[in-house]
Amino acid sequence: MIDKSELIEFSREFGLRANVVEKDYVLGWVLAGIFNHPVTGSSFVFKGGTCLKKCFFETYRFSEDLDFTLFESNHMDQDFLVSCFKEIAQWVYDESGVEIPQDLIRFDVYRNKRGFMSAEGKIGYRGPMQPGGDLPRIKLDLTTDEILVLDPVIREVHHPYSDLPGDGIRIKSYCFEEVFAEKIRALAERERPRDLYDVVHLYRHDELDPDQSLILSTLEKKCAFKQIPVPTMDTFRNRPERDELESEWENMLAHQLPALPPFNQFWQALPEAIEWMHGLVAKTVKSAIPTGRQTIDITWRPPAMAQAWHAAIPLERIRFAAANRLCVNLHYQNKYRLIEPYSLRRTQQGNILLYALRHETNEWRAYRVDRIQGAEITQTPFIPKHAVELTPAGKL
Repeated sequence: MIDKSELIEFSREFGLRANVVEKDYVLGWVLAGIFNHPVTGSSFVFKGGTCLKKCFFETYRFSEDLDFTLFESNHMDQDFLVSCFKEIAQWVYDESGVEIPQDLIRFDVYRNKRGFMSAEGKIGYRGPMQPGGDLPRIKLDLTTDEILVLDPVIREVHHPYSDLPGDGIRIKSYCFEEVFAEKIRALAERERPRDLYDVVHLYRHDELDPDQSLILSTLEKKCAFKQIPVPTMDTFRNRPERDELESEWENMLAHQLPALPPFNQFWQALPEAIEWMHGLVAKTVKSAIPTGRQTIDITWRPPAMAQAWHAAIPLERIRFAAANRLCVNLHYQNKYRLIEPYSLRRTQQGNILLYALRHETNEWRAYRVDRIQGAEITQTPFIPKHAVELTPAGKL
């Protein structure tokens, strides 16, 4: 198990409470345990927002639960699930030192509103923070009546901590197009803030180049299975939950993010994503920000997922701002300037540069990261004029 000081360093980097980062750390080991179990490793298929963050690209939304579709409906049994997770808990403890007390493994199996069996699980854990009092818990949502349109895939799990096993952590998960379609379907059915946040992030990652027609056809099959219409933008505008979506934006998301982007910024980005999914508009490919006369090391790329950079200023907060199209108030050479962050690049001399536009003048600038004195995420949104390269995704 990692040391408490490592979690605190990540907490500083991400701008989140240490207990939120600790849960992300423990989630990684629970996923490892599920995949290495002889039953759940093949039967459990990972999905949802936590899957998006842990397996595909950095959303910076630190989720609190794990969602799975089960291949085997006969596994939806309380005693069976508790037994499996007791074995998983022992494996996790042996491999990592993270303790999941067996008396804090609980599953409630019930018939959902669609008439099928589902389960909600809660498992307590004792991680590096070693809290007093009641232990924190991870929630698991298990279903058997979700349709899998596309074949699941085995994905690497992002675990940026020093105890990552040598061969990594893996999990069976939905493929990217299925995650995308499922998120749009979920947003259409319940209009929750986290679904809006995730859908916009899914759309913004141009470098993944997902198959638009495959996403649409997958969504059509999912909606037919649920007996609901395929959503259009009118679907989202006209739902009675629209006002609640806005009013719950801060309450549901603020504790999961380094800073809360304005609701309207994401709501106004949704029409383009939905129209693209329906094949009505094409994405505009933006050019990279110029590098000027700097000699750039073209073999270097910033990591796809969040990490602790051990720099004087928390670089991940700047990357978060870029991913969420928020300007940064940058303190550099004893002056403050409002910038639009676009790219991190490394020179052949080994210096890491932050490339950005001055928000007021649209002039591009390069800032040496080791000379940045401070960086504050603002609530000022920007519309990208170049490709945002600060948060690249891994390979599909």
